[in-house]
Amino acid sequence: MDALPLDASHALPTPRALATEAVHAGRDDLAALGLHAVPIDLSTTYPSHDARAEAERIDAFAATGARPDGPPVYSRLDNPTTARFETALARLEGTQSAVAFASGMAALTAVLLVRASMGLRHVVAVRPLYGCSDHLLSAGLLGTEVTWTDVAGIADAIRPDTGLVMVETPANPTLAEVDIRAVAHACGSVPLLVDSTFATPVLQRPVEHGARIVLHSATKYLGGHGDVLAGVVACDEEFAGRLRQVRFATGGVLHPLASYLLLRGLSTLPVRMRAASTSAAELACRLDADPRIARVHYPEIGGAMVAFEVFGDPHDVIAGVRLITPAVSLGSVDTLIQHPASISHRIVDRDDRRSAGVSDRLLRMSVGLEDVEDLWRDLTEALSARPGRPAERASSHQPRPAAR
Repeated sequence: MDALPLDASHALPTPRALATEAVHAGRDDLAALGLHAVPIDLSTTYPSHDARAEAERIDAFAATGARPDGPPVYSRLDNPTTARFETALARLEGTQSAVAFASGMAALTAVLLVRASMGLRHVVAVRPLYGCSDHLLSAGLLGTEVTWTDVAGIADAIRPDTGLVMVETPANPTLAEVDIRAVAHACGSVPLLVDSTFATPVLQRPVEHGARIVLHSATKYLGGHGDVLAGVVACDEEFAGRLRQVRFATGGVLHPLASYLLLRGLSTLPVRMRAASTSAAELACRLDADPRIARVHYPEIGGAMVAFEVFGDPHDVIAGVRLITPAVSLGSVDTLIQHPASISHRIVDRDDRRSAGVSDRLLRMSVGLEDVEDLWRDLTEALSARPGRPAERASSHQPRPAAR
């Protein structure tokens, strides 16, 4: 009864608002099936009495990586519930296709492996990136070579064997932003990958500005409830086919139950993002006026992330919060705070961290859906535990209420 959804390339001809797509994409066939909730297909394998036809379908997949026509073959190759999530995410990002993985790092690994398989092992990247993304590139664990540069140096850093340019905007953890359109222009024919985890399709759709590949740690805002681990790449169908082939060969598949949770999370994504962004903008304004804070980072695009540097010991703030959860990760319905130099970016060389703006006094906060007054009370009490000395303050820019 779980029919495969149409590929995103066959999206409905009438454009729909993002909030509508978030609720209905990947579910368009449910009424015809006599269903309301998305079914979960937990099968690992699927019966077939026609081995010749199965062989032809497997040969076709090996050649193109396209989803097999007809019923599924094996869950490592494709799964109906996961396909629904992929269709939905592709529609939200405005791409032909999307391919889901067991984690954000598995998704990035697949992208790098696809390009390396074509002899394009060189990557140009702009810091800061998520700490593990930085480490994967810097350590050369996949046989890749990375050139780190700023935005202005991208064009000069590109070589004949460059397979990818990678940026994260807003960046983890400083919330630095780049002009995606300008970066895409500097890339020329080299694909631009944008890690858009912090923004989500609610705040930006990178392909509309020239990016070719969009990466999400779906663990974060797409899932939205801190109970699913996943990654997804939105791209054109040709690249998606190669990603499916890598996923099949390496086994970095997303469990169908996780796909179901992600579909459920997408349905409230616009509402969650806008509500959390409103609170984050308010907290950024209050922090910017607080003499205990040395610097506030809040992106022009808005969003639910706030980063700030304290005059005192950031570890005292982590130890002092009671309502806010001191934990790694982000994008949940509850507010999380962490010290990047100790956790998310610990794996990055200290000098590289600092040159990218990740100071030892920086705290990163993912604002959830609690009442903003309760959050401010908890935060200001934690800041007062051992207040730092007042001094001249700097602000990366004047925070403003989120426009969306």
